[in-house]
Amino acid sequence: MRTVIFDLDGTLADTSGDLLAAANACFRQMGLGDVLTPAEDAAVALRGGRMMLTAGLKRVGQFDPAVVDEFYPVLLEAYRDAIDHHTVMYPGAMEAVEALKSAGYGVGICTNKPEALAEQLMQSLGVRDAFASLIGADTLPVRKPDPEPLFEAARRAGGDPARTLLVGDSDTDRNTSAAAGVPSVLVTFGPSGADMAALKPEALIDRFEDLLEVADRLIA
Repeated sequence: MRTVIFDLDGTLADTSGDLLAAANACFRQMGLGDVLTPAEDAAVALRGGRMMLTAGLKRVGQFDPAVVDEFYPVLLEAYRDAIDHHTVMYPGAMEAVEALKSAGYGVGICTNKPEALAEQLMQSLGVRDAFASLIGADTLPVRKPDPEPLFEAARRAGGDPARTLLVGDSDTDRNTSAAAGVPSVLVTFGPSGADMAALKPEALIDRFEDLLEVADRLIA
């Protein structure tokens, strides 16, 4: 069976608001106030907790890897406690998932968000049952851009890893698909959308309504 595997943050859902709130909770504990803003840092947020802490500390001239390590668990706890206050699914995302399933595709998720948080978020948004698999950053001993999480997401969705398409929004996703030897589709509607063409994926989409047609073309 053919499978389409989705990244989560910045691809299926805009999670930047809740991620930035968790990072700023850490910066407030450090006595720095709210360092990151949605207008400037949405793309940074979608790169993960450590990236947010690093970017914020560099902005105020206080970067220290030990501080990032110290506050990363604090950030995860803050995020877990307020995981869905601002997060929304991108328009057309779930309609595209249902269209793929109706066309006979297996559908899953491969994210570098910790598995428990990804499960919590998808359950909270009421969409977890639409996906046959979910692989997080800590599900396996390796994470994206290693190809094995993508392969495992395809297998758990009942599909053939060699007949898989990865939908994402970053160089990590592009590098994962390249390492796996399968096509990637990058979305252009997220905060880093203008940068996606330079990564030279097999396809770009500006809206989820086009995904089924692109998938049919790339994994015939």
